Amino acid sequence: MSKKSLILLVVAAFVMSLGVGVSMSFADGSGPETITLNDAGKKPAQFPHWKHQEKNECATCHHSQGADGKQGPYVAGEEKVCDECHNAEFANEKLSKWKDIGHGLCKACHTEKKADGAPTKCTACHVKE
Repeated sequence: MSKKSLILLVVAAFVMSLGVGVSMSFADGSGPETITLNDAGKKPAQFPHWKHQEKNECATCHHSQGADGKQGPYVAGEEKVCDECHNAEFANEKLSKWKDIGHGLCKACHTEKKADGAPTKCTACHVKE
């Protein structure tokens, strides 16, 4: 192997290791550890964000908004606080409240992953204070 090929190989390995490090940093404690989801309703839900990051890709929950206002693909680094869009002004009323989003996305996922230990009882997320 020539010296030039060896240098290129080392540089390529270094660049690839940077990419792996960056992608792992997003899945290891990026964002808040726990998020309280509350629509000023009766019982807010406690969402263990970091725990979910250990088991899911960011795109499982996060997405972008296309120019047409519809859901677009997840784009790393462009995450927003969810209720920046999902709020009382959101066009789709079924996706304007945490309760509806959580009961749709979260309950469906927990039901699907019940065999893997995902909790399915209300009190798992809606913790009594």
